[in-house]
Amino acid sequence: MTVAVIADIVGSRDLPDRRAAQRDLEAALDRADDVMPASIGRIDPLRAVVGDELQGTFVDLRSALAATLLQRLSLPSGIDLRFGIGIGDVESIPSTAGVLSEGPAWWSARAAIEHVEMLARRELPHARTWVQAATGPSEVSDLVHIANAGSLTRERLMGRWSDRVRRLVYGRLTGATQDDLATREGISQSAVSQSLATAGAATIMAAYSELVTAPGG
Repeated sequence: MTVAVIADIVGSRDLPDRRAAQRDLEAALDRADDVMPASIGRIDPLRAVVGDELQGTFVDLRSALAATLLQRLSLPSGIDLRFGIGIGDVESIPSTAGVLSEGPAWWSARAAIEHVEMLARRELPHARTWVQAATGPSEVSDLVHIANAGSLTRERLMGRWSDRVRRLVYGRLTGATQDDLATREGISQSAVSQSLATAGAATIMAAYSELVTAPGG
């Protein structure tokens, strides 16, 4: 099975400069790709395909959850992504335009992103990630429920963060020290420490560490 990811830009029609937003988004994703741990199994990195949509594929759910967390934290101010993650088979379809990727993983990812968009419009405004699987073993179904529970919880916490806190957490996840971050932000090291503690960032950092720990590591 393959894990397919469809992402779109939240509120893309309301962005004041759509061209600049796309440029900044893709630059941020490129930077996140460069610092992703080797334990994250990417098949095709998340890339723009049409309109405000992006697509990518991963070898397993753990990798997709870790990558989308890091990618979301990397985003510039004013830009956010929602993610639909689908688990299932992927088929390559020959075409005059090249090889097209299709199959249950993509259909599940499409249903997942539509579902999380609905959740965010209704009772869960901070929801940004949903996982759905094509028909499979009961173990996969259990993983989907666990992943969705974790995603809703982490995004409720992250939804309260300022742009600065997101930058600080992204920096810590990608190897920057608190002193490094203090210099970048023009604040003291103690202010960095206090910001991270007040935001509950240690929880997200520990969760990310679990996700990027390679099997058997």
